[in-house]
Amino acid sequence: MSPLLGKSIRRYVSLKAIAAMILAFVISMSVIVGTSVYFSKDVVINYDDSVIIVRTMKSTVEGVLGQNEIEISEHDYVSLPLESKLQKKNTNVIDIKKAIPLIVDVDGEETTIMTVKDTVGEALKEEPVNLAVGDKIEGARYSQEVEEDMEVKVVRVSHKLVAEEKSIPYEVVEEECGNMEIGEQKVVKEGSKGIIEEVYAVKYEDGEEVYRRLMNESVISEPSEKVVEYGTVASYVSSRGDKFRYTDVLDMRATSYTASYQCTGKTPDHPQFGITYTGIEVRPGIVAVDPNVIPLGTRLYVEGVGDVPDYGYALAADIGSAVKGDIIDLYKEEMEDVINWGVRDVRVYILRD
Repeated sequence: MSPLLGKSIRRYVSLKAIAAMILAFVISMSVIVGTSVYFSKDVVINYDDSVIIVRTMKSTVEGVLGQNEIEISEHDYVSLPLESKLQKKNTNVIDIKKAIPLIVDVDGEETTIMTVKDTVGEALKEEPVNLAVGDKIEGARYSQEVEEDMEVKVVRVSHKLVAEEKSIPYEVVEEECGNMEIGEQKVVKEGSKGIIEEVYAVKYEDGEEVYRRLMNESVISEPSEKVVEYGTVASYVSSRGDKFRYTDVLDMRATSYTASYQCTGKTPDHPQFGITYTGIEVRPGIVAVDPNVIPLGTRLYVEGVGDVPDYGYALAADIGSAVKGDIIDLYKEEMEDVINWGVRDVRVYILRD
């Protein structure tokens, strides 16, 4: 074989090998590209206010988020579970919302909650606050948008029906007693208080009562009245030390008389000498009165006013033509005593029977 022919053959073989290598590379790249196209997934990530469009070979939500350096905390919102498989045929849409801190004063403590909720009210419904129906929010409105590091206070509101018992005072009934002196009294029946139950609707804020309204009241037991007797009998202790009871007292002018002719116009031989109008014989303690003022037969005590001595106990048993109105005529045995007495002021007590 000529040298020229050998060189031609070698060159042919070399070109053929190169062509084969190029063909193999093209086929390999086609396979790789085809495989890549087959296994890739389209993903749209809505991350807060950003939109990220990705074609990825990752198989899970967690994988594609990690590929894009998106870190997820336990409080963040992800629309798909992190372990979810990505779909090849459909576009995968992943919504993410990062949690922000909300500072809450609740139940006597300050706590920070991480929330992804849009409004304050929605955020406070979650643990650990668990906003209940009726609870109040201070520092923000229920529908207000949550802002980072916003501070709010939750006031716990509760309502209860509260039953309370109250006493009903008893009445004191006073009754006259003619056997006791004025100033004396005696309990003849003890009183007892009644009981009434009142039911209130009570509103509390953080455990403190802020309002109450009476809903119902009912009497459990009626009160029993207390009966007290009081004395109506007047009594008096005279200057002599005599104590007596009386029904009335009269301020009068006292004269005096004897059974003598000078006073009565009757001599000792007169059948009515020394006999009173009521038929009893005169003696010390017998007095003449105006029956229209003091009824005959009334027992009396005659007290002197000022330095006038007491006449003492007396009986209204006589009358006289000059004894009218506030005049009382006192019997004395001696005419000299009558003259010395004259007319004096006295206080006449009407004694009780």
